[in-house]
Amino acid sequence: MLPRPNPDIGTPTLLHAILRTRSASGPLFALTAITLLGGCSSGAATWEDLSEDGSFLMYRRQSLIGEETFSIISGRDSIVVSSIQGENERGRITGVQAELRLGTDLSPTFYQNRRIAGADTTNILEVTASAGVVTVHEKHLAVTNTAAPTAFFPVHGNIPAAMEMMLYHYYIDRGIDALPTFPRGEIRLTHRGEDIVEVDGRPTTLLRYVVEGINWGFRTIWLDESNNLVALVQANTQFREAIRKGYEDALPFFIEGHVEEQMRTLADYTEELQGDQASVTALVGADVVDGLSETTRTDMTVLVERGRIRALGPRSDVEIPEEARIIDVSGKTLIPGLWDMHAHSNQVQWAPAYLAGGVTTIRDLGNELEFATAFRDAVASGDAMGPEILLSGMTDGAGITGNGVIRATTPEEAREVVALYAEHGYDQVKIYTAIEPDVLKVLTEEAHRRGMTVTGHVPRAVENAVTAVELGMDQFNHRGLFLSVLFPDETLADLGRLYLFDRNVSEERISTAAAFLADRKIALDPTISLDILRNLPLGTPLETVEPDVARIAYELWEGKRFLSGVDSTQAAQMRADVAKAMQIIGDFHRAGVPVVAGTDNGVPVFSLYLEMEAYHHLGGLTPLETIQTATIIPARSMGMDSETGTLEEGKQADIAILDQNPLLDISNIRTVSAVMADGYYYESEPLFRAADFLPRRD
Repeated sequence: MLPRPNPDIGTPTLLHAILRTRSASGPLFALTAITLLGGCSSGAATWEDLSEDGSFLMYRRQSLIGEETFSIISGRDSIVVSSIQGENERGRITGVQAELRLGTDLSPTFYQNRRIAGADTTNILEVTASAGVVTVHEKHLAVTNTAAPTAFFPVHGNIPAAMEMMLYHYYIDRGIDALPTFPRGEIRLTHRGEDIVEVDGRPTTLLRYVVEGINWGFRTIWLDESNNLVALVQANTQFREAIRKGYEDALPFFIEGHVEEQMRTLADYTEELQGDQASVTALVGADVVDGLSETTRTDMTVLVERGRIRALGPRSDVEIPEEARIIDVSGKTLIPGLWDMHAHSNQVQWAPAYLAGGVTTIRDLGNELEFATAFRDAVASGDAMGPEILLSGMTDGAGITGNGVIRATTPEEAREVVALYAEHGYDQVKIYTAIEPDVLKVLTEEAHRRGMTVTGHVPRAVENAVTAVELGMDQFNHRGLFLSVLFPDETLADLGRLYLFDRNVSEERISTAAAFLADRKIALDPTISLDILRNLPLGTPLETVEPDVARIAYELWEGKRFLSGVDSTQAAQMRADVAKAMQIIGDFHRAGVPVVAGTDNGVPVFSLYLEMEAYHHLGGLTPLETIQTATIIPARSMGMDSETGTLEEGKQADIAILDQNPLLDISNIRTVSAVMADGYYYESEPLFRAADFLPRRD
């Protein structure tokens, strides 16, 4: 029987959450870090006649959501590792059952991982090695057969912790530099040093490694002196942690250790890719779309000094100082740097990826505080490359359906939450779905008192976007939630998931809702691209709607390219629902409601282009209006329009450099070939390569 997590887990009080990660009286465990140049413990494991049981606690954004139990049983000729993982993640109960068979030399012979929910036993991955051939059956794809390399291991993004532990034994025992994996890729381990953690009063030495090749970027792991997995922290576009039972009090240390490794990698990216900043840079010969008018000004020069636009005019009118670095951008089109207003930048790989795509500012709408603030501060200091990062602090209510570890379940906790985020320099508070109305009112009042704004979901108990505005919310995410403003007498629960495709929404209803939002300057973040990606007919390749998806890092394959799709009836209903929603959002825009482009981690970087294309093709926005949803309108919504959002003298030199003009065809937004951010000029291709993306193919 599938074990289910305790329904009370993941619902700590705010005070408990803060104390777990930032105790005022000292850490919950004693810690000493010892940094080594290399090497690792050679404690050998005995694999004969072994019978062991264990478990890992599973976390998402530091909130306990489940447990994986495992057993390792070995005889004279083989080792069998079995695991079962049960999670209750925001009310979604899932289970995964896996089995790994190994020879006594740890060579894999069979691996199977399947999702279990009731009668559903959907295959995730099955790998068999026999007679020099590796046979792979991955999800719904055809079976493939490949000659077996000398050494390999079955690996996928959500590999159970027990199987991952055996992978590290296999890798370290062989002393190899890189290990091929099936169905794709390879992994590399880099030993970072030793950490001593005191658990239950005993000092315990753990070996810290960075592992590349399982998730996008890397994960940080800790092994004991016998090379058994103790903890791992990984992002892959959302944070997850797995901690061996008995070590859970050390979770804050593992979080901080992972942040250290992320910042080390960001420093490496910066050293490799940024170069020296010229005192003055002249971009000469380009066409300029300033983000203010439909006019394209030709053969222009943009003079950038100390990160700001010092002059912008015809080439013949702009005097270029002798000391300036001159960059010929003839034939290119310059537009304001793009904004992603619904980012979850949980790893530093977003820094080169976003810049490569012309994105110079992001609003992060849900992250772990420790990493988010470190990432933001490193970029803001000028010491690290990346887009400017604005932070919105995730806040949810009680219960297993809540998201993340920071919760506000009472008015007093609401005040503590806002104080926590304000003290860490957050720009906004983000509301999630389990917040109660009385708590929401305190959150908005406290945020406004501290000069912050409030964005987020319409909580279930609040019932409707109209009520949420009356309780003080300034902005909203996800069109399926905020379009409830059209039906002030109905709740979201009454409306259901697809409430537009078969409704005739009158012009009067649309204009009334638009006036309500426009009068209050309520900014809307539709994330329509996410609806498009997630509701394709079953088996439809993602490339049919997102042409650049094939360029993403291979570790993102499962979560992005393997979106399962829906049946044909639901797909047709969603198409109609999305089309009607975008028509209404277009009407809202034309009525003066701020509409901003955001992705919510669909396909990294490229979903921003898909979002903008939908605004034009489905919402009826002109190309300029579409560009403005990712430039000046976000800047205005965040109170930064005097500094950025358009190409004007005196503003920050946030500039995307395109091969083709998006005013002629909005899909030309995909032709970004270079970017300027904080006074630094970057070519896109080296940035994409650093993020493990493939180059653009024209």
